Amino acid sequence: MNALRLLAGKTALKRIREEGLKPELFSRLLAASGGPKWLGIAGLDKYLFSEFFKDRKTPLYTLGASSGAWRLACLAQQDVLAAYGRLEDFYIGQRYDTKPSREEVSRQVTDIVAGILGETGAAEILANPVFRSHFVVCRGRHLNRVNGKLPLALGLSVTAATNLVSRRSLGWHFERLVFSQADNDSHFRLLNDLPSRDCKLSLSNLADVLQATGSIPMVLAPVGHIEGAGEGHFYDGGITDYHFDFPLEQHQGLTLYPHFFPTIKPGWFDKSLPWRRAVANYDNALLLVPSAEFVASLPNGKIPDRDDFKTLDTQSRQRSWRQAALASERLAEEFSRVLEGDISPIESFPG
Repeated sequence: MNALRLLAGKTALKRIREEGLKPELFSRLLAASGGPKWLGIAGLDKYLFSEFFKDRKTPLYTLGASSGAWRLACLAQQDVLAAYGRLEDFYIGQRYDTKPSREEVSRQVTDIVAGILGETGAAEILANPVFRSHFVVCRGRHLNRVNGKLPLALGLSVTAATNLVSRRSLGWHFERLVFSQADNDSHFRLLNDLPSRDCKLSLSNLADVLQATGSIPMVLAPVGHIEGAGEGHFYDGGITDYHFDFPLEQHQGLTLYPHFFPTIKPGWFDKSLPWRRAVANYDNALLLVPSAEFVASLPNGKIPDRDDFKTLDTQSRQRSWRQAALASERLAEEFSRVLEGDISPIESFPG
């Protein structure tokens, strides 16, 4: 049983076959939203971050939203594995013995962000000359900037309804903010598929950005102020960019995307829409995804998800999440064998 699938767009497949699977082929790295789903590929993350890209000298532009941003915040620190270990410990260590309020969940997420950054992580991220971090945050507009649960629920319902007609309508309800080191060569500047604004990361706003990008509406309280972006109700970056879908063919290099699924949903409101999938913009991308057989072998036969907070008690959830993270080391082992020449077939994306 292969645990890992390699899915390549047409351009990526041609280049990999001609030049080999080398880290220098890639100029971009994506990390998706998805709550605890990243635990199912944690071992692969750690291999990519600490081995595959360890000798890189040229910039790798990384883009993450929600928990994907937290993973990439680990990549850009000097001791990648220590930072990632803190993310695992703090994330799995969340504990809610009764149904929590938005404020209680926000407090625990604040602890997760503080754990990721440690004492020096923010400065290391901002000073990193190779791993150029970009984190997505969404600012609520109209009813989505109201704090009351009923108006916000109505605002989200209207957003979902207009999104059924057009993804472009998200711009009426949320503004996409991309926080980065303001690199003029960035591949993620001036995105125009949705209304977007480029903002500068700083020591004084990085923790707030990481808090905001994981603040799911109705589940967490919004972040009310981010230096450099002003006041507002700042929410999860996955609202506009759940799995990402915008053109990148104007930039050189391929996109590497360690992902939990072989399908890509552009935004948060597209999750339940079978016809809304990202395909066209992944011609020059390589996806690394767990196989269905591997997923079936995980605790409860699935990738960890937020429903585990409802269906499992704290000890059972923490145990199954740690088991899933440990099992994901198989993905790293298989990818290592691919690099050594024990090639598993690279499939076309989409298949």
